Amino acid sequence: MAAVSPKHSLQAELDKITTLLEVLKQEQQDLVAADIEHLTALTPQKSALVNEMAALATVRHQALADAGYPAMEAGMESWLDAQHDDAANMLWQRLLDQTRAAKELNRLNGVLINKHLGHTQGALQALRPQQTTVYGPSGMTTGSGTRRGFIAG
Repeated sequence: MAAVSPKHSLQAELDKITTLLEVLKQEQQDLVAADIEHLTALTPQKSALVNEMAALATVRHQALADAGYPAMEAGMESWLDAQHDDAANMLWQRLLDQTRAAKELNRLNGVLINKHLGHTQGALQALRPQQTTVYGPSGMTTGSGTRRGFIAG
């Protein structure tokens, strides 16, 4: 049985990262629109794509190790340099570019999620009863009850 080439999974990896980019773009649109229902539906799809990409990368890393190269991205660069395969090199560069774009989009989506979370926490805090602290004659604190935050009615 012939060994699998490190090039073997590049197109499949590129297809997966391209699909992931589309999911991340949709996620961003859903975050901007606050479409939580659709956003929640994207999460399993995103997780499945990431897992499939990890499995493909593992196959590529194993093929690199079998070919005597480090089982990492630097090993892929060395392997490509030795192969003089323009098509494989182009696929690799596109994969790296798409991966960088996906990482940035995921980072931006994280910023949007944190903004939504901050707004939600602020709104919840405004609705919670607030404790007021009063000092008694002995100098010890005593709760004087609660005061209500803003109540929308």
